Amino acid sequence: MTLPLEGIRVVELSHMVMGPSCGMILADLGAEVIKVEPRGDGDKTRRLPGSGSGLFATFNRNKKSIQLDIHDAEDLDILLALLDTSDVLVENFRGGKMQSYGLGYETLKARNPGLVYCSLKGFLPGPYGDRSALDEVVQMLGGLAYMTGPPGRPLRAGASVNDIMGGMFGVIGIQGALRTREITGEGAHLTSSLFENNVFLVGNHMVQAQTTGEEVQPMSNRIPAWAVYDIFRTAGGGQIFVAAVSDTQFASMCRAFGLDDLASDITLATNTGRVAARQTIHESLQRRLDELPLEEIERICDEADLSYARVNTPSDLVDDPHLTQTGGLVETQTSGSDSALVPLLPLLIDGQRLEKRSEVPFPGEHDAEVLDPLRKRNNP
Repeated sequence: MTLPLEGIRVVELSHMVMGPSCGMILADLGAEVIKVEPRGDGDKTRRLPGSGSGLFATFNRNKKSIQLDIHDAEDLDILLALLDTSDVLVENFRGGKMQSYGLGYETLKARNPGLVYCSLKGFLPGPYGDRSALDEVVQMLGGLAYMTGPPGRPLRAGASVNDIMGGMFGVIGIQGALRTREITGEGAHLTSSLFENNVFLVGNHMVQAQTTGEEVQPMSNRIPAWAVYDIFRTAGGGQIFVAAVSDTQFASMCRAFGLDDLASDITLATNTGRVAARQTIHESLQRRLDELPLEEIERICDEADLSYARVNTPSDLVDDPHLTQTGGLVETQTSGSDSALVPLLPLLIDGQRLEKRSEVPFPGEHDAEVLDPLRKRNNP
């Protein structure tokens, strides 16, 4: 398969999640992504413990790694020579840092007018522009933690949603700028941010509050739109989410689980009536599900064409039959001889997944390949 970004060279000056996720998507799409790491042990994200221990392996496949010290004049000259040969720069330094190294957009544009310069920041320019930010910071500031936790207990979402989605918006902007460059020959300076990304995610809740005149409730305490749209217990202590969001689905659910009393109740013929009787419906359905094992409930829901999902943990997904049979996971080197299953991009092009073409690189693994030609050019 010919990949859409083949022939595009990207220099990635980033760490943690936002920048690396942007770079990895570009790499999966076929770009040559050169990750610049500090000398020594490389990117500090490689050595994060606990909840950070999976970040590097997840977001750094299909890249090349070189090591440079941008505080060193000779290394900085080599980096500039590399940027002269590049199409895209991705950076997530704090505001002003790139300029202090002589790597600001205007400086690089003068050397390489076609360069697409993508800055990944905590905030777009404005009153918050110089503030330090993390995913959890903007989730609190942007109302997402309020919507996620129970009332009075804001809770960050269970994934770095703003980091990853902010990187995705960076990719969208880069692809648009590359298309414009085909017409004008000029690059562009793009900025994608965590906070504004978070605001985009909660936009519908903002509109809800404005149109109803009432403060929205956290998702855990929201007024339900449907009577059956919740997590239920199963025999043996399992959990399953079941939804019936139309008149047809509700009738199908009642038939499938033998809830004849609910099916014959004319007050439950409309969604409004069912929402008003939500507790009664839940109690009846729960009594029936208490008698059935998880697998039997899944079979019944399938036959009745109901939306359902067992409640998994992330570790359950390595054995998920859909992911394993469709090639959605790829074995990826983590450290030394260790490996783990990592998700591929949730995208098909002409029915094919975007594959892992190369392992997560070791620090400086591609120094000779990438840097030696630049050194020869700088020192003929």
